[in-house]
Amino acid sequence: MNRKPLTLAAGLVPFAFMAIAGVGASGSMASVPSVKRPNVIIVLTDDQGYGDLSCHGNQVLKTPQLDRLFSESVRFTDFHAAPMCTPTRGQLMTGVDCLRNGAMNVGCGRVFMRRELPTMADLFAAGGYRCGQFGKWHLGDNYPYRPQDRGFHESISYPSSHISSAPGFWNNHYFDDTYWHNGRPEQYRGYTTDVFFNEAMKWMGQQAAAGKPFFCYLPTAAAHAPLFVPQKYRDLYKDQKPDVASFFGMIANIDENMGRLETFLASNGLRDNTIVIFMSDNGGFVGVPVYNAGMRGGKRSLLDGGHRVPCFFRWPGGKFRAPGDVAGLTEVQDILPTLAELCSLPKLSARFDGVSLARLLRGQREVLPDRMLVVNFSRMDKPEPTKSGSVVLWKRWRLLEGRELYDLTTDPGQKENIIGKHPDVVAKMSAHLETWWRKVEPTINDFGAAIIGSDAENPSLLSPPDWQDVFFDKSNEVRQGLKSNGAWNVIVDQAGSYEFELRRWPREADTPIAAGLPVHIHTDGEFPAGVALPIAKARVKIGNVDASSTLPAIAKQVTFKAELPAGRTQLQTWFYDGDGNELCGAYYVYVTRK
Repeated sequence: MNRKPLTLAAGLVPFAFMAIAGVGASGSMASVPSVKRPNVIIVLTDDQGYGDLSCHGNQVLKTPQLDRLFSESVRFTDFHAAPMCTPTRGQLMTGVDCLRNGAMNVGCGRVFMRRELPTMADLFAAGGYRCGQFGKWHLGDNYPYRPQDRGFHESISYPSSHISSAPGFWNNHYFDDTYWHNGRPEQYRGYTTDVFFNEAMKWMGQQAAAGKPFFCYLPTAAAHAPLFVPQKYRDLYKDQKPDVASFFGMIANIDENMGRLETFLASNGLRDNTIVIFMSDNGGFVGVPVYNAGMRGGKRSLLDGGHRVPCFFRWPGGKFRAPGDVAGLTEVQDILPTLAELCSLPKLSARFDGVSLARLLRGQREVLPDRMLVVNFSRMDKPEPTKSGSVVLWKRWRLLEGRELYDLTTDPGQKENIIGKHPDVVAKMSAHLETWWRKVEPTINDFGAAIIGSDAENPSLLSPPDWQDVFFDKSNEVRQGLKSNGAWNVIVDQAGSYEFELRRWPREADTPIAAGLPVHIHTDGEFPAGVALPIAKARVKIGNVDASSTLPAIAKQVTFKAELPAGRTQLQTWFYDGDGNELCGAYYVYVTRK
């Protein structure tokens, strides 16, 4: 079952393991009753660019399973996500632009989807579907933003941007990792992509056996750095540079799992009545120098190479048009309204920025009506988004940051800025941006806030990725003792007594605050040593409470107690040396309502 008993670090609450019946790793299962409503599977890969597929012309990388899906799918060839992962994921889940839904950055306290917006899982659940999420979430690590808080009945995920992120289970490294299963830590045997596909197929088998339609969201951790992968996949590309060999190896493993998923669907009678969507979360990254499908730019860029991504739709029994390419501008915000129409889901209170592509998929129209799109997101170097940090897309025109204009008809590589030659085009696209900006700007700095002291999550772990407008998300930055600090936005759920346990290392590392850590050797490399810090004093401030304490060198944590009223506030912590010099904030704060 890919699981083993987990020994918990001191202070973590033990829990019971449930035996789960269902399919094995091969996907075999008894025949299941047919359902009229289609099942839906969305596979969202991480950092795999448009050019990182052999069906898109890559002569180095081989993706035979994805190539087969490509040949059987309706493909949107001018499909756009955001240039980074969280904005794409929030737009996928809500159908709403990232600057309006709140999930606009990969950190900086700007990853939270606004609570009032229904999610894709909310709509599917309201339509009678069972909803499961397996893999990367990156839309909030605390209540009420976790997958299980946003409509999913089953969730196996990990926090923040990648498996070895700062809030991830310490020393997770893509092999035999500990993930969060419906809010509880649980260890899984195997390589990350294999684990998530295994668990997704087991769960889908259970739903199908019970005659329940399902929505399975399968966002892989791969091929996001760090580039850890079983050696046999890396060896397939040993003639490439090491990083490229690892990156392509991660995609080869994804491709193999897509073949396993196909076998599972076919062997269990689910293939014809299951919508399979494949896409990636942003433009290319490590593979860009090898092949980028003629585009310029990659991840984080507003050029097409940063946000044009693959998007395949397949529904063999759904009376789609014949497999092939569909031109015209489409975007990730279109996925939810499309599925709402295809699956007859209740709209709830949803107001989409995207549009339904159902008529295109059914061959009832060739292209969408003329439209302009805006790609804008909050970047790490400029946490607060601005109007100028946008690209406007219209037909084959691209107006980038109001200062560059490209015509992709004659210049697909976006090499010649022709902004001075087409003032009418620039004026029309600029006017669209102005209108769009007026709609999103009023709420840009309305930060989401973790709820502390709720029965739904008590204790809560707060970590640096959610510091307001401060970027810090890697466990290696914790090891470095990065001199960084910021404030968390929190909501005290109910008045009462609270404890704040401040740590430099997480509980499972079980190490004194001031101590260092040795190099950690793992399955596919090593994590660097953790440096010692001369921490001698700690401080915490929340609302009107401001308290400090000295601590001995052997202390693993320092705990403060406070009586707090209910309501919204900010929490910040500090570590100082013996002379009172600030060293950093507490990287880990466990908050408990007593």
